[in-house]
Amino acid sequence: MDTVYGLIGCPVGHSMSPLIHNDAFERKKMNARYHAFHVEKNELKAAVDGIKALGIAGFNVTIPHKAAIIPFLDKLDKSAELIGAVNTVINKDGCLIGYNTDGKGYLQSLLPLMKKPLHEQRYLIIGAGGAARAIYFTLAAEGCSMIDLANRTKEKAEQLMKECPVKGEGSVLSLSEAESGLSKYDVIIQTTAIGMHPNSLQKPIEATGLKKGSIVSDIVYNPVKTALLKAAELEGAQTLDGVGMFVHQAALAFQIWTGETPDTARMSHLVYEQLGGFTC
Repeated sequence: MDTVYGLIGCPVGHSMSPLIHNDAFERKKMNARYHAFHVEKNELKAAVDGIKALGIAGFNVTIPHKAAIIPFLDKLDKSAELIGAVNTVINKDGCLIGYNTDGKGYLQSLLPLMKKPLHEQRYLIIGAGGAARAIYFTLAAEGCSMIDLANRTKEKAEQLMKECPVKGEGSVLSLSEAESGLSKYDVIIQTTAIGMHPNSLQKPIEATGLKKGSIVSDIVYNPVKTALLKAAELEGAQTLDGVGMFVHQAALAFQIWTGETPDTARMSHLVYEQLGGFTC
């Protein structure tokens, strides 16, 4: 019988996690299968109880359950405890342990573009949701103290910054305030769903007046090249799409579950291939 892994969230029909994980299992010649399970908010506890009862070996967690699942788990890794959200769970003999690989996954996608040490850069993170939280906390833990947060609701960003145990020099800004000062940032990270297919013409800010040599990153991966990234390219910036974060957080989850390292280049190829019709 195959070992079962999966994803729980609402919705999950669009997810490419089954594609990349099942391919990795096949290439590693593992008797394992990965399935996506649609779980409504009010069914989360029942789903977790079912996972234990069925002996599912591990699973990913996506919107809207990343924080809500914590009370139903037995233990948290330091990554999940720090960030306050879980995207990966391993079932160790009936003990469910939660991890967060989002921040580390993003960092692994960013590092190849960096020309200076992480802590010497000035960052702008757009958004204050779960992904912003994971990236902000991970960068702060790496010694990056100059991180500004911009969000439509400043209070939410202020709360995020306040809850980070590593204090820095950053400020909370409105989107218009951030937009007027883009020239001071080395790295701009867009973490909201703005610009995601089918609303691919939308941008959270106008990418004008960028610092020479800056990096503009968008964690949205459908379309691969968002309207923000297209505008940043016209300004001469380096751009980083969301496929890298998606693939690297998945690879880290795969390692937690199996102890094996999947081929991230192949994972990326599969995602880009699948998204070929949504890149414009």
